[in-house]
Amino acid sequence: MFKKVLIANRGEIALRVIRACRELGIHTVAIHSEADALAMHVRAADEKVCVGPADSALSYRNIPNVLSAAEITGVDAIHPGYGFLSENAHFAEVCESIGIKFIGPSSENIAMMGDKAKAREIVAKRGLPVTPGSPGEVRSEEEALQAAQKIGFPVIIKATAGGGGRGMRVVNRAEDLGRAFQAAQAEAKSTFGNDGVYLERYFLEPRHIEVQVLADQQGRVIHLGERDCSIQRRHQKLVEETPSPVVDDKLRREIGKVAVEAVKAAHYRNVGTVEFLLDKERNFYFMEVNTRIQVEHPITEMVTGIDLIKEQIRLAAGHPLSLRQQDVVLAGHSLECRINAEDPEKFTPSPGTIGKYSPPGGFGVRVDSAMESGSVVVPYYDSMIAKLITHGRDRQESMARMRRALSEFVIEGIKTTIPLHRRILDDPDFQKGHVSTTFLEHLLAR
Repeated sequence: MFKKVLIANRGEIALRVIRACRELGIHTVAIHSEADALAMHVRAADEKVCVGPADSALSYRNIPNVLSAAEITGVDAIHPGYGFLSENAHFAEVCESIGIKFIGPSSENIAMMGDKAKAREIVAKRGLPVTPGSPGEVRSEEEALQAAQKIGFPVIIKATAGGGGRGMRVVNRAEDLGRAFQAAQAEAKSTFGNDGVYLERYFLEPRHIEVQVLADQQGRVIHLGERDCSIQRRHQKLVEETPSPVVDDKLRREIGKVAVEAVKAAHYRNVGTVEFLLDKERNFYFMEVNTRIQVEHPITEMVTGIDLIKEQIRLAAGHPLSLRQQDVVLAGHSLECRINAEDPEKFTPSPGTIGKYSPPGGFGVRVDSAMESGSVVVPYYDSMIAKLITHGRDRQESMARMRRALSEFVIEGIKTTIPLHRRILDDPDFQKGHVSTTFLEHLLAR
């Protein structure tokens, strides 16, 4: 097992990793920007290193600075969390070259699955169901038009190195394709440093279903069931739940088997998530593999009792899977609401100093956050400040606990999305499980 791990991240995920390391007897090093010098994750770690100014490009995403911090503190592994460098194949490769273990898949895995178009090709060659789309990256407007006409409108243009809803454009008509293609390329270039894009059929009102997988270095792979991440705004997830209200045992076995096969096709190792679209006829299609721990991983932990961060660390250290597929049992139901520092009506950022911070508690309630009274929400990073997770014997109990927890959660001094989440939980369609990726658009239009 590793002796010392550097956490190349900030906020709640950095604190989450520090806590897992502490339980495993591993010393931790927190990196931080100048803006995060007093942050909770910095105070929680055994050691700390400042890696640059507030701008993440000069600090948390500054590979030379992060690696310098790792070398001077003598760590033997780096945990990237999610975001920042977590899916940067070059960073993982440099870690490997200097003898520091990257806690995640190999650089080859990240490069292979991080290119969404290539990932689709790999899975399709295995005979697995993929969303109808271009055979690979499209490099010109003419090529995009040819692909779109073959796929059929509407289509969605996606960045090959994408994530977080960036570099995406939905196109309903051929005459709008050129402008959308240029916009998607430009956003992909500015966000990911790669302007590659590809096309997929755009399904009307699908569900977004993802499957958590674990793969050891001996080649064994298991899945931990599905998460329903359909409630989104501009492809950014807001509410997640497991199990999905529309996935029965038969469909769970089928989609889980495909997820495992997709991972095996890529010779993938460590923790990952296989994402699918589920249409109204309950047909599912592979979209991509996320080669990192997901923001919404806690709901899977709640229903399986498996600490995914610990598993991720053990797998990176070369330990074999301690579970077989038949050992995985999904108990009850879990929900997660992402609490963002945003105006809940305008969706504009709301940075500032938190006055009173009083998180909810009680049976079946979990809060993953690195905030407290007096914490400063700076404008330089993602607006998510907390994850509110509930667990119950069934969906009804999990929802009841979430409504209670949202009513108890007090965050003063800034605006948050808590009122929006309360509105979602009170919606009759949500309560019945009648949701899709367009749910929020319909809710806000009422």
